[in-house]
Amino acid sequence: MTSRTPSLPRAAALVGPYASGKTSLLEALLSACGTVARKGRTRDGSTVGDSSPEARARQMSVEPNIVSARYLDETWTFVDCPGSVEFKQDALNALAVVDAAIVVCEPDPARAVMVAPMLKFLNEHKIPHLLFINKVDTAGTRLTETLEALQAVSDRPLVLREVPIREGEAVTGYIDLVSERAYRYRPGQPSDLIRIPDEIQSEETRARQELLEHLADFDDRLMEELLEDIQPPPTELYQDLSRDLAENLIVPVFFGSAENDSGIRRLLKALRHDVPGPTATARRLGIAADGPPLAQIFKSVHAQHTGKLSYGRVWRGEFTDNQSINGDRISGLYLPSITGPAKAPRVGTGDIAAFGRLDAILTGGLLTADSSATLPWPKPLSPLFSLAVAAEKKGDDVKLTGVLAKLCEEDPSLVLDHSEFGELVLRGQGEIHLQVATDRLKSRFNMQVVTRKPTVPYKETIRKAASVHGRHKKQSGGHGQFGDVYLDIAPLPRGSGFQFRETVVGGVVPRHFIPAVEQGVTESLSQGALGFPVVDLSVTLTQGSYHAVDSSDMAFKTAARIGMAEGMPQCEPILLEPILLVELSVPSDYTAKAQRIVTGRRGQLLGFDAREGWPGWDTVNAYLPQAEMDDLIVELRSLTMGVGTFAWTFDHLQELTGRVAEKVIEARREALAAD
Repeated sequence: MTSRTPSLPRAAALVGPYASGKTSLLEALLSACGTVARKGRTRDGSTVGDSSPEARARQMSVEPNIVSARYLDETWTFVDCPGSVEFKQDALNALAVVDAAIVVCEPDPARAVMVAPMLKFLNEHKIPHLLFINKVDTAGTRLTETLEALQAVSDRPLVLREVPIREGEAVTGYIDLVSERAYRYRPGQPSDLIRIPDEIQSEETRARQELLEHLADFDDRLMEELLEDIQPPPTELYQDLSRDLAENLIVPVFFGSAENDSGIRRLLKALRHDVPGPTATARRLGIAADGPPLAQIFKSVHAQHTGKLSYGRVWRGEFTDNQSINGDRISGLYLPSITGPAKAPRVGTGDIAAFGRLDAILTGGLLTADSSATLPWPKPLSPLFSLAVAAEKKGDDVKLTGVLAKLCEEDPSLVLDHSEFGELVLRGQGEIHLQVATDRLKSRFNMQVVTRKPTVPYKETIRKAASVHGRHKKQSGGHGQFGDVYLDIAPLPRGSGFQFRETVVGGVVPRHFIPAVEQGVTESLSQGALGFPVVDLSVTLTQGSYHAVDSSDMAFKTAARIGMAEGMPQCEPILLEPILLVELSVPSDYTAKAQRIVTGRRGQLLGFDAREGWPGWDTVNAYLPQAEMDDLIVELRSLTMGVGTFAWTFDHLQELTGRVAEKVIEARREALAAD
């Protein structure tokens, strides 16, 4: 049996697809625990979770909801994670610090694929998890087909813990397959114990035998008992279930209705009995039992008036308010409650707590005096959607950069870049993700911003060579200015970059002025004849002349710029667009749709293969223009039930011609004129 200390606080994350009912399940769990007197509803915005203005405006979770409750004298912290794939990073971070995950899904086999990425992550990281099939009170519930579809996307065996009792099409109760007791649901109340209906006796017997066989796969003693037709006692089965869940050998499956409180107390009892405690979880993570206090931060929140709060799980020891660790002082210690963070004098092993004003500790960081301590942490998700962001009020640019940096610290899947065009570019997981981020700028920091698509980093190059003369001569009393250069401009193969050479002989251009010529040429390449940075060409200084008094670095730099300005239009400039190597990952049923997305965006298909380690998934490889990437993730998700994704790297520059090129050049000229 798995070793755990029941008296220590335990933590469970609620994860699963968008709209599967996780926040409703949190409300039902809190109601069953007696933590809330009246259960809230997501549709009227009265839930404990989703209380931020961004969540209320969208009627969806956009950040983790962290609440503690007591059930049968034991403390639980539930972390209700956003279901939208755009806020997946929060879910992954929370899963790194909980004892188990409750994967919430709907009784619809067509939507089982939406659970696949989460189940894959849980299995890869050996995180104990169970399934709760929600909304079984809806008409036409297809539990059997749903279970089969879910098993197809799970690497671990799904073990049904109960079978439904139906009246017509409605699920009105269940039979516990271990205790072999039957219960009828009572909305908002504990279920009634009833006799097992005769008409499902055979179904219960068959389902129980499957449960026993699954457990026997990991218990030789149970296997021998089954071979000898010995019925094992329930205590033995409960021990197996607890151990197998903790070791991530099986995935127990429960069902019910969060909306009507059906199956909620049954779920709580299973959590209480089977979920490992923080001591066992710490062992799984490789944390030694002995050592100084240790906590891992999984969520950071910046507020304008209260400062930074760092939410973390305490794995070892005790922390007190005002305690100093490695030069950081805890300025406020809080435990999660239904009304928000509640002040606490100390927290200990198992607690999820908020630590005040630990400015040096980042999300994923460790709070400990042991500087050598390390713990596994999910990699930040790669950006899939971008917006250029600017302050609405002039002069707020520095402040904007600062508050955006705080949002990126809170959410590692947000990335802030400065583009070569001087734009502040915020990158994230999708359109809603970035909308929420910019809304938080207003609600938390009173910062109004304007957004637009980032400028595509087009380049230009030349098709043919030209020889040009650049002369700068100016006399304004006293010393004048004089610089005179002859330049040969020539194209280079794609990808060669820029090369500067000089073949000056006889000192017609003194050696100490040649770097100034190169600087003038280089500066002119920042904006070529078409208005874009110039690449893949060579410029050779062949000859020139100078004046002993009037020549200077500035004069020769200016002469070089004059020569380049006159020469570049003669070299037949052409537009180059950046081409990305893109790998789209989709379920095999959607491969053809993914290929059509590529071809519809001027892309070049390179082929597709089975995705390694993901049965039933493919990867589609293609070249795509960066200009066509703006809303790629939006379209891909809309055609793949939200599970399609992609990765990309810059590959090469490619000539762009025709009407598309004309539009790009025209837009660039208008933008330059406006500046």
